[in-house]
Amino acid sequence: MAKVLYITAHPLDDSQSFSMAAGSAFVETYKQSNPNDEVVHIDLYKEHIPALDADIFSGWGKLQTGKGFEELSEHEKEKVNRLGELSEQFVSANKYVFVTPMWNFSFPPVMKAYLDSVAVAGKTFKYTANGPVGLLTDKKALHIQARGGIYSEGPMADLEMGHRYINNLVAGFFGVPSLEGIFIEGHNQYPDRAQDIKEKGIQEAKELAKRF
Repeated sequence: MAKVLYITAHPLDDSQSFSMAAGSAFVETYKQSNPNDEVVHIDLYKEHIPALDADIFSGWGKLQTGKGFEELSEHEKEKVNRLGELSEQFVSANKYVFVTPMWNFSFPPVMKAYLDSVAVAGKTFKYTANGPVGLLTDKKALHIQARGGIYSEGPMADLEMGHRYINNLVAGFFGVPSLEGIFIEGHNQYPDRAQDIKEKGIQEAKELAKRF
């Protein structure tokens, strides 16, 4: 039995968001194809994702110098503990599905905060004499991203930083050997084709779910 984290970073639901519509179709088909697997939905707009702030760095610093957890302030305890929960949950999974829109060439800030929370030395990567090495070499991942314009090719391609960031961090830094992408793009640029673009993305999600 595999554990799948379905990680969504969109304030709207699948009736209003093209990426969420494709994500929902993926999850529904995946569950049908893999009834024994566990799928955990992490809605980043509903979860508490602590930002890396002074409390976090202060708490980590105290622990690194040998102080016990009980010596942290209440704010430090709450935030450090929550980050620990998030990173442990991430490491315990076998597969990851990230669902985001493209906002300002990247993704919503809640996704960056989440990825920061799971980028932990000793859990998702480690430092070696030859530089950092990813520790998640037995996992696989998928990124479903909706883009109002065309960014997979052409003059705007170099401006896309959302999937590129996930690829660099999750596949590169964390060592996940397989990262696939479903890109639903052009629906704002070509509004007369928006419904067809959405349906194509949903169908692609369903097909990928059968073999993911």
